[in-house]
Amino acid sequence: MKRTNELIVGLAVMAVIIVITWGLFAVGENMPRGVTPFSQDVYQLHNTVLGIVTVIGVLVFTAMFTSIYLHRKSRGHEAAKFTHSTKAEIVWTAIPILILVVMAVPATRVLIDMEQTGGAEMNIKVTGYQWLWKYDYIEDGVSFYSALERQSNAARQIGSGINPREVENYLLEVDRRLVVPVNTRIRFLLTADDVIHSWWVPELGWKRDAIPGMVNEAWTYIMEEGVYRGQCAELCGKDHGFMPIVVEAVSREAYDAWVAEQRGEMAAAAHDSARLWTREELMDHGANIYQAQCAACHQADGSGLEPAFPALAGNDITTGTLEDYLKLVLDGRDGTAMAGFRDRLRPQDIAAALTYTRNAWGNETGDTVQPSAVAEFDQG
Repeated sequence: MKRTNELIVGLAVMAVIIVITWGLFAVGENMPRGVTPFSQDVYQLHNTVLGIVTVIGVLVFTAMFTSIYLHRKSRGHEAAKFTHSTKAEIVWTAIPILILVVMAVPATRVLIDMEQTGGAEMNIKVTGYQWLWKYDYIEDGVSFYSALERQSNAARQIGSGINPREVENYLLEVDRRLVVPVNTRIRFLLTADDVIHSWWVPELGWKRDAIPGMVNEAWTYIMEEGVYRGQCAELCGKDHGFMPIVVEAVSREAYDAWVAEQRGEMAAAAHDSARLWTREELMDHGANIYQAQCAACHQADGSGLEPAFPALAGNDITTGTLEDYLKLVLDGRDGTAMAGFRDRLRPQDIAAALTYTRNAWGNETGDTVQPSAVAEFDQG
């Protein structure tokens, strides 16, 4: 009768633990299944290991709570007096080893697959900057920067008056998406220009550090068209949370059309760097460049964040000689967070940004900066 009661109590405790565990899984969120073969392998591995450890947890806690309840001192039980059991020690050593082997075999296979970056049909170089990404499509000759989308950037500013909850995909949208074709094996070559970043899109099933002076490799094969969002997963500075990643997977036909469009835009940009711009064109384009590249540190209204990021409104350098200001923008300043934009922006972008900042927020210098002047200064 006593054994029967103990069995009933044990089963009851196990049932309660199973119900609680099932409830936690039912209301919780699991890992995303992902849209690549590798991410789905990771998902299945995760579920397998989670199932194993859940069963272990249920059995261990059932035995523990049952023992605590039935063999407590208030019921007259006394602790057994023994030192060890060789058979028990062999069992509780052998079983965990077998469990670890069962989990290690598929895990090792997945890790090996993760590192097999050969056989790529296309290569994309990813470079991390504070705080945006640069993408170079090596075979297709397309290159661009991807920064936080302007509306999100405005909403995150202190005192902006914009409700972030009303901004679609707040802090998870960019001004230019990384467009890739589906059903294509793609190799990513990841590095950084300043500090360590980490490129992470959960649906792809991996993340990789982007380290200055090193090139890390990773691969993907996206099977479903769609938009997949990620973020920098490394604490890379004060605006670490404001450099999202957006991957747009499209059909091969749509991708080829996009590449042709990008090449056309790059050709037009080359033409734009040689022509004369009107003051209105420079101011309009400069406002967009400033919001995308500069407002993160110097604020949308040019007020800055002293002492690390000085105000541009009324600043002696901003309104001083054009040569000094242009040199600072191109080369940056050592020992500060001011990065050089020589390799980040085109001459027309730098010219427009300089024209805008020298004539906004009361900085009425009245001058304009042409792209040809930036190119000549850079070459000189």
